[in-house]
Amino acid sequence: MAELVQQPILLEGQGWADYGLVDSGHGRKLERYGPYRFIRPEAQALWSPRLAESEWEAHGEFIPGSDEDGGGRWHYSKPVPEDGWDLNWNEVSFTAQCTPFRHLGFFPDMSPVWDWMRAQLDGKTDAETLNLFGYTGVGTLALSNSGSVTHVDASKKSVAQARENAEISGMADRPIRWLVDDAGKFTAREVRREKRYDGIILDPPKFGRGPKGETWRIESGLPELVGDCRKLLDENSRFLFLTVYAVRMSSLALGGLLAEMFRGAPGKIEHGDLAVREDGENGRLLPTAIFARWSNN
Repeated sequence: MAELVQQPILLEGQGWADYGLVDSGHGRKLERYGPYRFIRPEAQALWSPRLAESEWEAHGEFIPGSDEDGGGRWHYSKPVPEDGWDLNWNEVSFTAQCTPFRHLGFFPDMSPVWDWMRAQLDGKTDAETLNLFGYTGVGTLALSNSGSVTHVDASKKSVAQARENAEISGMADRPIRWLVDDAGKFTAREVRREKRYDGIILDPPKFGRGPKGETWRIESGLPELVGDCRKLLDENSRFLFLTVYAVRMSSLALGGLLAEMFRGAPGKIEHGDLAVREDGENGRLLPTAIFARWSNN
């Protein structure tokens, strides 16, 4: 029976050659993305910056709108390539770009998650994995060295960018299905088809719309979605990893949901925080998201 580990754990991400959290504080964070530096809002940076304001020089800053649910725009002080620029994470290459949603085309705090998933599949070359809400596909490409991947996202633009990232990574011939679809509807169809996966990663938004205008709200939609994902896994499957951003929810709640869904399954369930450590000596940890995961190794 899958054991729920009550004590939360921390998945810590650290910078690499093409990314780093330079500093944070006063509700903002300063990051490097290859040769460019950007300032973005970060509500959890409650402390004071380590660096002087003069050292917060950046190519651009995202200024949020007055609506807490979104809005805002980029302000640039130095030229930034409009069509983006290439970055790398291990063997995966991808395009970083300033988007209207304050992101830059990938989520760097997911780096330890990608490492963890690959470790769960260590030794397998024929795994079948599913990436729901797959965005621009960095996680999909990271998984593809263990076998086939089904990548699902409701955004046609994001899936197109994911395919381009596969091209620039030299992975266009990997066995990946690129699908523009509603994650809930797709997963329900896979259940009816009696499909089975070795691993599933899902990163649902707080609110979203499917390709045909379907409405998604995490509080009401998540239990059914996780329940369907559970039906796509069996005693030989390796993992499910769930991340959630920007919600008034504890990781223990996510762990409790997985504990209910995986009742009777082998393995264990863990929960906790994702965080990124600032560059340099005595760098602080900036929390970014909560997660829960089931593993069976």
